[in-house]
Amino acid sequence: MKLATRRSGTRDGELCIVSRDLQWAVSAKDIAPTLQHAVDHWNECAPALLDKSTALNAGQIKDVFAFKAADMMAPLPRAYQWLDGSAYVNHVELVRKARGADMPLSFWTDPLMYQGASDDLLGPCDPIVGLDPAWGIDFEAEVTVVTTDVPLNATPQEAEKHIILLMLVNDISLRHLIPAELQKGFGFLQSKPASTFSPVAITPDELDDAWQDGKVHLPLRVHYNQSVFGTPNAGVDMTFNFPSLVSHAAKTRRLKAGTIVGSGTVSNLDRSQGSCCIAEKRCLETIETGKAVTAFMQPGDSVKIEMLDKQGQSIFGAIDQKVQGH
Repeated sequence: MKLATRRSGTRDGELCIVSRDLQWAVSAKDIAPTLQHAVDHWNECAPALLDKSTALNAGQIKDVFAFKAADMMAPLPRAYQWLDGSAYVNHVELVRKARGADMPLSFWTDPLMYQGASDDLLGPCDPIVGLDPAWGIDFEAEVTVVTTDVPLNATPQEAEKHIILLMLVNDISLRHLIPAELQKGFGFLQSKPASTFSPVAITPDELDDAWQDGKVHLPLRVHYNQSVFGTPNAGVDMTFNFPSLVSHAAKTRRLKAGTIVGSGTVSNLDRSQGSCCIAEKRCLETIETGKAVTAFMQPGDSVKIEMLDKQGQSIFGAIDQKVQGH
C-alpha cells in the first residue's frame, strides 16, 4: 500500500492512496483525514485503506486523479518525532579518518542517533531555500521508517512489530556549521535544517523480498545536477537494522505513533557505488589526494533521490529539489 499527502490548504494536507505504478491516486479522507490520524488509529484504518488500495490498483475506482509528486507534501508534513541514526558505520569511520580522528569501538555496537526538528518537513519537490551557501549545503540520502506506539525499552524483536511505513529522506546538512555545534557538546540544531521526504510512504510488503532482516535490500539512487552521484545498496553494510534503531530510541522513553526513524546516510564499503552525500565524496578525495575538490551545493544545483524495484519501477517516487538563493 502506498500513501501520500496532497496539498489542501491546511497544515497537514489530505491523505491519499497512490497506485502501485505511481500513476493515479484517490482521496482517503473518508477513512482518515491525514496520515497522522491513520497512524494514530492504524489497527482501525489500515484494513479500510488496504481495501481501497486494492480497488485502486484493480481499476475499480472512478474518482481518481493523476498523481504528481509536485502536488504532494511530505507524507507527514509535521511529525511528533524525527530521529536520525547513523546505521552505516563505515561512513562514520570514513569521515573520522579523513580528519585524522580514530573511531571509538563502541560505535560498532551502540548506534549514533540525534533528534531532529520535525515541525516543518519539506515536500519532495519543495526548493531548498533560505540557506547561505557559505554554510556548506549538503544532501544526505537515507531510508526511514514510521512507527506506531512503541513501548518503553522495547527489544528489537518487539520494535519490529511497530514499523508500519517506510519513506526516503534528504536529511539536509550544513557542513560548515556542524563542527562548532558539536564542540559545544549539545548536538545538532542550526546545522540541521528542515528535512525533505519522498512523495510516497509505503507499507513494507510493497518491497516484497527486498525487505528482509529489518533492512531494504535495494540501491538508493542519487543524481546530482542530472549526473549519477551514487547508487549504494541500502541493505549492504548496514550495521544496525531498523528494529535495532527503533529499540535504541525507545531505551528510556516511549515512542508515540508517527515517530520517524532514519537510517543515516546510506554508504557501502564498495566505493565504486558512489556516495549519498557530498561530504563522503570529499572525505574520499581527502584521503586519496590530500584535498577535497567537490564543492557543496550552490544556488541552482539540484538533487534527485529515488529507489527502484527490480523491474525498474520507482517505489517511493522521487525527491527532486533545487537550491534557491538565500
